[in-house]
Amino acid sequence: MKYNIANIKRINVFYRECGGNDKPVMLLFHGFPSSSHMFRDLMPMLESKFHCIAMDYPGFGNTESPSREEFAYTFDHLAEICDAFIEELKINKFYMYVFDYGAPIGFRIALKHPEKILGIISQNGNVYEEGLGSKWAVRAEYWKNPTAELRESYKSAFAKETVYGQYTYGTEEGSVSPDGYSLDMYYASVIDDYAEKQSDLIFDYQNNVKMYPVFQEYLRTYKPKLLAIWGKDDPSFIWPGAEAFRKDLPDARIVPVNSGHFALENCCREIAENIIEFFGE
Repeated sequence: MKYNIANIKRINVFYRECGGNDKPVMLLFHGFPSSSHMFRDLMPMLESKFHCIAMDYPGFGNTESPSREEFAYTFDHLAEICDAFIEELKINKFYMYVFDYGAPIGFRIALKHPEKILGIISQNGNVYEEGLGSKWAVRAEYWKNPTAELRESYKSAFAKETVYGQYTYGTEEGSVSPDGYSLDMYYASVIDDYAEKQSDLIFDYQNNVKMYPVFQEYLRTYKPKLLAIWGKDDPSFIWPGAEAFRKDLPDARIVPVNSGHFALENCCREIAENIIEFFGE
């Protein structure tokens, strides 16, 4: 594994990579409240078949976190940085692994550069309204009526007990290491103005939902090879979101794993084996 920094639009972006340059590239797009460290176990399992690259978005992990006055914390803007990162590294074609926030980011890039996409792994990376758990109905009310009080209430998403629950809900007791959620809690404590930046993204998530039909049209038009491998007990992006891919891609492979949201934490080897079987050459 190598750990690097690329200067993208005057932001120092951290990324990790492994696997030979002679292998097809796989870009891994992380979710909330995590960073590229969520792929720390998966990437070595894939490096015999892929050149794996995972970056941290601005405001996450080890990438610089510009102030809200200097940088708009929206999904459009994060996707723009990721797209510039791909250009800087001269990546012409790639597989993409999308999870949680990584799905609307990765699918924006796929819309812009459909010719670059070799295939997609969606691990609890939702692009269908069927996949929105019950909490999203409440958030939809917040998007319609964005009061300061409601914005403040959603900062509970950054609380330690919430992060712990995201990692452990839907998993067998004792199957999830504390490493992942402890590191997320640490980043939340040291990144300047973390709660406000993340609150901006929570509010902007409404624009991802509005783009779901566009993402679905991309699937129907370009028919990328797709594996939806899903922690079946995820309360945020529920199992019907995985099954919904078949509406637009009848040949998609849909695989449930015995986990919740952060399925790599306890089902990493199973996910790696499915990826290699489905995409490996």
